[in-house]
Amino acid sequence: MLTPSTGAHKNNLPPAAEVLYDSASMCTNYRPTSRDLVAEMMQLDMLAPGDWPEETWKDYAAPIIRQTGDGKVECIVASYGMVPRRHIPPGVKPWDTMNARSETVGELRSFAGAWRSSQLCLVPMNHFYEPSYESGKAVRWGIGMADERPFAVAGLWRRWVEEDGSTSYSFTQLTINADEHRVMNRFHKPGDEKRSLVIVPPEHYEHWLGCRNPEHARAFLTHYPAKRLRAWEDPLAPRKKEESPQLDLWA
Repeated sequence: MLTPSTGAHKNNLPPAAEVLYDSASMCTNYRPTSRDLVAEMMQLDMLAPGDWPEETWKDYAAPIIRQTGDGKVECIVASYGMVPRRHIPPGVKPWDTMNARSETVGELRSFAGAWRSSQLCLVPMNHFYEPSYESGKAVRWGIGMADERPFAVAGLWRRWVEEDGSTSYSFTQLTINADEHRVMNRFHKPGDEKRSLVIVPPEHYEHWLGCRNPEHARAFLTHYPAKRLRAWEDPLAPRKKEESPQLDLWA
């Protein structure tokens, strides 16, 4: 199956140069929730047309939940990364916008407009991936709910006008410091700052999506209890190097 945003086969992975598992980029790979579970967990009657791959990487299509101007909650398919590669001007070195640090989200050009306009969204997923160096080398681990239920993390969205006049959407995920979090401080390189996505409890979905004051929105940017999370080793399946150049990044 082709991913709507990149045309890449869902089983192909992006080049090694584009997969940055470090403290700056934080989560760059996750497993989005299926269409039926998105509808169920968000209590939606209809979802936007379009589909998404089983795993999400930079510039891949994935579902997000947002609130429209009239207060309606909807699911749309958007591109992972606030500034898609196709919208980076020629000659400009590509940069990564899959994650937005909560400390600077209102200052950086890539995110400030959406943050100040309260273009908040939820990103539904089954789990996300982070690198553990506890074995001495990077090994991919999955992080999800202890009860294995799907969940949603806090994000921002924005609208783009494409060359053909059509409208598309993109999104980023917000992150917070996790140096003291019992689960999330196990990931990323030793000595690097630890970061975490912001998991939004279901009882806060409506309030997060409806928040229209950026400073009030900061009250939602808190840690999810470690005892309600689980983490497990989940390395990438072995593949031929010519098919997956970035396998060298993982054990």
